[in-house]
Amino acid sequence: MTYLSLGLRAFLTLAFFGAGGAKLAGVEMMVATFDQIGFGQGFRYFTGIVEIVGAGLLWLPRRQVIGAAVLGGTMVGAVLTHWLVLGPSAVPAIVLGLLCTAVLYVHRDQIPEVLGQAKDLRS
Repeated sequence: MTYLSLGLRAFLTLAFFGAGGAKLAGVEMMVATFDQIGFGQGFRYFTGIVEIVGAGLLWLPRRQVIGAAVLGGTMVGAVLTHWLVLGPSAVPAIVLGLLCTAVLYVHRDQIPEVLGQAKDLRS
């Protein structure tokens, strides 16, 4: 499972650093897309930051599920935006969301700790 986790996290990091960086850099396609969405360019910056921070969390010990959940939630929003506003295919966002779900599954042992339900091992 270690190699699977490394491969998934490496792929997601490349994808989200690329997409988040493009948003923050103001790539023309990203600017036009966020104009079409209608929430303003501040939302583009916010989304870019969320994607980069989420990708970074994939590499912090015991925080992989937080990164995967943040990125997965972002992809739920992306899928809904494609379906309801943008129109073109949502397949890339669906695939990235499924890969985030796979990271969540591989690191599912972290979920109780993240939710504050870690058992006290001293008793």
